Amino acid sequence: MLSDSPNEHSSDGLTIVVCVKPIPDPQQWSKITLDPSTKTLRREGIPSIINPVDKHAIEQALCLKEKHGGKVIIISMAPPFAISNLKEAMAMGADDAVLLSDRSFAGSDTLATSNVLAAGIRRLGKFDMIFCGKHSLDGYTGQVGPQIAEFLGIPHVTNVRKVDLKRQGLLQIENTIEYGHFLMEAQTPILMTVTEQINTPRHISLIRMCEIMSKEVTIWTLKDLDIDKSLVGLSGSPTQAVDLHMPEIERRGEILEGDNETVVKLLIERLRGFGVV
Repeated sequence: MLSDSPNEHSSDGLTIVVCVKPIPDPQQWSKITLDPSTKTLRREGIPSIINPVDKHAIEQALCLKEKHGGKVIIISMAPPFAISNLKEAMAMGADDAVLLSDRSFAGSDTLATSNVLAAGIRRLGKFDMIFCGKHSLDGYTGQVGPQIAEFLGIPHVTNVRKVDLKRQGLLQIENTIEYGHFLMEAQTPILMTVTEQINTPRHISLIRMCEIMSKEVTIWTLKDLDIDKSLVGLSGSPTQAVDLHMPEIERRGEILEGDNETVVKLLIERLRGFGVV
């Protein structure tokens, strides 16, 4: 659990923050519905998982910690049910986890979400690096990481596939571009969004998961953050859905009878009728 004075910079190595987003389990996406009044998704009752790319961000932070010392802090903005997801991140090896959770955060777009996360990171105090996944499966905008960096006034690099600490405060970073990659040097503090190619996240043993269940996750609400209520939730979200429609998906089957040649001809005829061939 975080101490009462989390603003102290680690003197024993790096302080790395990892932003993690719990998302609805993709295997349950068919159960997601829309709220007709707020035009937002209803995810109640659907189990959540750590956004897959974020696991690569956690792994990279842990690798740097193991090589250079320090601590890794997980931070997330989500409802209280996400505590289990943050404990999974701690089971991977993170030292602490902070959940930013308040009813006023509901309906936040990427800008409002980034503002809340930046406020939480600001409260944590000094840090060397922030890692995020390059996108989330349920949004795929790739906006949150760079927006956090802008709110914090620090540089950022996206689509990172490799990062090495050359000496204190100096990083060598490779990031992917359309037909290759860039190799650059950058100074800390910095935010990086990582790709799936950067590493392979470690496996968590059942014993480790059981051990971590007793650890506490720090929860901060709106009153714990230096941010105005008008900048969060729907009121702080300039991107809003004007209207949403959930199409009704109907499936029907047809049994084609006859010998093989007849069935094939009927099948081609049907497919042409649907414009498939």
